[in-house]
Amino acid sequence: MLSKSARQHYRAAHPPMWYYLSIRGAFPSVMNNLIQDPHPDWHALAGEIKDWARQLGFSACGIADTDLQAEEARLQQWLDAGYHGDMDYMASHGMMRARPQELLPGTMRVISVRMDYLPAQAGFATNLADPTLGYISRYALGRDYHKVLRQRLKQLGERIAGKVTALGFRPFVDSAPVLERPLAAKAGLGWIGKHSLLLSEDAGSWFFLGELLVNIPLPVDRALDKNCGTCVACITSCPTGAIVAPFVVDARRCVSYLTIELKEDIPEALRPLLGNRIYGCDDCQLVCPVNRTAPLTQEADFQRRPQWQDQSLLRLFGWSETEFLHFTEGSAIRRIGYQRWQRNLAVALGNAPYSAAVVAALQAYQGDAQVQRHVDWALAQQQQKAAAAHTSSRAQQRLVRIIQTGLPRDA
Repeated sequence: MLSKSARQHYRAAHPPMWYYLSIRGAFPSVMNNLIQDPHPDWHALAGEIKDWARQLGFSACGIADTDLQAEEARLQQWLDAGYHGDMDYMASHGMMRARPQELLPGTMRVISVRMDYLPAQAGFATNLADPTLGYISRYALGRDYHKVLRQRLKQLGERIAGKVTALGFRPFVDSAPVLERPLAAKAGLGWIGKHSLLLSEDAGSWFFLGELLVNIPLPVDRALDKNCGTCVACITSCPTGAIVAPFVVDARRCVSYLTIELKEDIPEALRPLLGNRIYGCDDCQLVCPVNRTAPLTQEADFQRRPQWQDQSLLRLFGWSETEFLHFTEGSAIRRIGYQRWQRNLAVALGNAPYSAAVVAALQAYQGDAQVQRHVDWALAQQQQKAAAAHTSSRAQQRLVRIIQTGLPRDA
């Protein structure tokens, strides 16, 4: 989800539907009465759209209507429980999130697309196993997916516009109040797992979703009759217990929310549970059995950039703001800003094994007040570990002396 400033930037950079109509010289006075080609073959066009989607690099494409009435009660319950945390924009749009036709008047269908992002040599285990390295959710290792998918969706819309007179369309990629996963499920792209992510039998959940809202009556696809059965691996493996019930995530406990969306201090009780995760979390996907045969992405833009290859927490914490902006150019990571980046790293350093170099780096920090609070916490954690290591070392030394004295033959 985008921050308020990011959403404002998105709206400024992405024109509304009338823009696409006007650039084609077909700006009608009433959007709901768009003139269509006489007797179009909608079934044939739907097939062409799916072919074009594959040509543009999308892994799958489906078509759904706009009826999400069944989702409204669940959405309201989630909001009423406060599970959205301080993501006020989740509540500010009311039920528009479940009503695409209100978001863009005249919308009749939603074309939902999937693009796989699992990079080669993801190194999940080796990265998580080394607490001195920074772990970044694998979706963010390459180029910002918003830019990649939106550009392709716009191209898809333009191809459809070549077939339909006065087509109205608008692309969305995690950038507007749209329930993209229920729409994708309706479009037959997969089913919603207990971790609330969309699951595909042939791709697991390592993919991005995007939507193209259109004002034409395309035939819709059938939703899949599948579910997760009795599997609860994602629920039991969530490091912070954020999946409070099947299909229900309390964002306030989710590592992705804590490291990306949360602007305030990370709650102290949750800090030790973050481990070395400094941007997002993949745990619920890593334990999902459906993901065991997920394909690698063919998109060069989603491969790991060199600056994210086995980077130590200390090195990342030592970046200046200029270096942060340079290394995150074109990356989704830049959206959290330099202060939150350092805040997250301070927590990870506190969770790392005791190191004199870590203590020295934390003690040398001078800067943002919020980061300083997390640095102070990290220093306290490091000092506790140093004391514990000293106590353990003394106990071991005493044991060695006892062995040497009492069991000289076997010492």
